[in-house]
Amino acid sequence: MRHARRFFVLSLLLLAAACVGTTPAALVDGGPQKLAFRVIAQPFKLDDADARQIDRLIWRGGISLTANSPHFGGWSDLRVTADGRHLTSISDVGRWLTATIDYDKAGNLSGVSDGRIGPLLGLDGKPLPGKEWADAEGLARLPDGAWLVSFERHHRIWRYPTLDGVPTEVTGPSDIGKQPDNGGIETITALANGRVIAISEQYQVRPGFAAGWIGEPEGDGRYRWERFEYAKIPHFDPSSMTQLPDGSFVVLERAFDFFRGLRVRVMHVAADAIRPGATVHAEQLARLVTPYIVDNLEGVSAATGPRGETLLWMISDDNFNPLQRTLLLMFELAK
Repeated sequence: MRHARRFFVLSLLLLAAACVGTTPAALVDGGPQKLAFRVIAQPFKLDDADARQIDRLIWRGGISLTANSPHFGGWSDLRVTADGRHLTSISDVGRWLTATIDYDKAGNLSGVSDGRIGPLLGLDGKPLPGKEWADAEGLARLPDGAWLVSFERHHRIWRYPTLDGVPTEVTGPSDIGKQPDNGGIETITALANGRVIAISEQYQVRPGFAAGWIGEPEGDGRYRWERFEYAKIPHFDPSSMTQLPDGSFVVLERAFDFFRGLRVRVMHVAADAIRPGATVHAEQLARLVTPYIVDNLEGVSAATGPRGETLLWMISDDNFNPLQRTLLLMFELAK
């Protein structure tokens, strides 16, 4: 009973931190700076040191991260370069992060280095003011090298020429403002042809189906949006999406409650499944739950490894909560 009460209290604190809508002002002030990381290797499964696979995910290393900056944390999405050498992330307090990914001799994740962190700017060229405007959740890399960032609370999509640059407004879906304050577009990715795919975390046109949109670029930051639906199961919400080298997609779905804690489903979507008017039913690749490594995973990215394997990286949002961690995980997708 003592352990159950302790878990309940810890879970309550985690949920409270995840739902808080304000952030200390100090977290959104200041300019770019270099980071020194503290890296701690993480086990894949707490009760089995030899475990190396769960369903279709093969363990390729995991680390927890802290850094010499009060702005470090809250990482909401992730993009890794095609060569697997560099990562970019954005946080829900209006920060961007870049770093070099380090590997051991076997090609497994061992650390990160050469980190830099800085503020996302607003349309006026100044750092975004407070959580209401700084809640960046989704990150997409456009074919021309620019970035799309989706925001919650004040729901919008902005285009950044570089993440330390001044953004411009992007035409969003007509119903983007109907999303719950803390349940907007966390899942966004861009294809090689410039088309953008976005899925809402909690906005549903009908029960059990998250609203998704396909944006066709029309130039000058304008997109023509058409809707599809993403089938959900109870408690799980989409939190990130990436395109695999074969053209299909991986979607992270996240759930939390008092008694079961954090759970993450890693889902697969066929390349041709996402189209206007479609209802998308994803296939589960793996479910991460304790005793396997798991936290508030909100970002996923993919690339081809040196042996031709498909690699997945995932990053977690620690909510600036000492009971949570910033995790960076690497998996290989089993064939």
